[in-house]
Amino acid sequence: MSHRLSTQADKYSTRTANGVYQQTELEPITPEKSVEMYEADRKQELRKTSFRVHQSALRFFKQWCSDQAIENLNHLTGRQLHQYRIWRRDEAPTKTDTLSKQSEKTQQKILRQFIRYCEQIDAVPGGLHAKVRIPTIPDDEVARSDTVDAEQAQEVIEWLGDYEYASLEHVVWLLLADTGARIGTIVVLDLDDYCPQEEPPYIRVRHRPETGTKLKNGDNGERLVALNNDVCSVIDDYLEHQRPDVTDDYSREPLLATSHGRVSTGTIRKYVYKWTRPCAVGNGCPHDRDLESCEAAKANSASKCPSSRSPHAIRRGYITHQLKSGIENSFLGGRCDVSNEVLREHYDARDERAKMEVRSRELDQARRDHSSYGGK
Repeated sequence: MSHRLSTQADKYSTRTANGVYQQTELEPITPEKSVEMYEADRKQELRKTSFRVHQSALRFFKQWCSDQAIENLNHLTGRQLHQYRIWRRDEAPTKTDTLSKQSEKTQQKILRQFIRYCEQIDAVPGGLHAKVRIPTIPDDEVARSDTVDAEQAQEVIEWLGDYEYASLEHVVWLLLADTGARIGTIVVLDLDDYCPQEEPPYIRVRHRPETGTKLKNGDNGERLVALNNDVCSVIDDYLEHQRPDVTDDYSREPLLATSHGRVSTGTIRKYVYKWTRPCAVGNGCPHDRDLESCEAAKANSASKCPSSRSPHAIRRGYITHQLKSGIENSFLGGRCDVSNEVLREHYDARDERAKMEVRSRELDQARRDHSSYGGK
């Protein structure tokens, strides 16, 4: 239903703090104008990073209003806010099939702040902000989740690309997210294991226990792993500008290095715990903690945050995402060094419907490539 802008003010009854109802005249305003005013008002109050998150969230709200032909916020209702929430969660996620609970909670909290502001400028009926539902994520449920989904991984990588470009932490995240590798796999890499000039570019994974680096599955874990060209561009810049000129205890030149030599698995774990905290990428705290006093807000204590994730969560998220995309188990097994049995038991987080949809897509592709059974 279209709500076109009108010059006639709408009147709504609102209840004051002392229980008395009074009429309030709403002034017609477009979603675009109201968001513009909100952002101008909050720009000085929010940190740059937080302000960007607010801009991103409200960009989706403006898009939804445009799709629904809502031109005057005076007529916005609680039912429509519910419809927007469903749309944002299930129809408008940017990287995955559905918005994660944490991302949905962040988006809804920003929307509630915006609607409260709209009440203050007489743009929407009083009390409407209370109808913006904020999903609850119990700490124990958050702690049980051990997957970094594609949307969260992309969010972290984009953040690092903006603020920590071509740093060791940026490269570590790119390698983990682009390959689904174990942290032990990227730790063993030397400079000459990185082959960006090949087509496709790749890294060579080798088992070398005699010089201090071994793979979980020994010689059976050796393989070539293709890399995305965009990932190579960042690695190239890291090698040119950021990597210290060091060797390890065996005079080898590690690809991933600190000033002390080859990066350790413990350091990589810290990088993952650090950047999977929502507050680290401008999303605030879903646990309503004071960031000034929260121990987990300190980088060295990031693992104590209920929302932080281990490196294995990236690997599990990568494999699950590829399975949902229809990538064959045998391909993933070779790329990620995991058997089909272990893959099915420990990494395949798809429900039965998701598995059925993949089989259906594969069958449709086979029918396009070959005549179907029965010759039709």
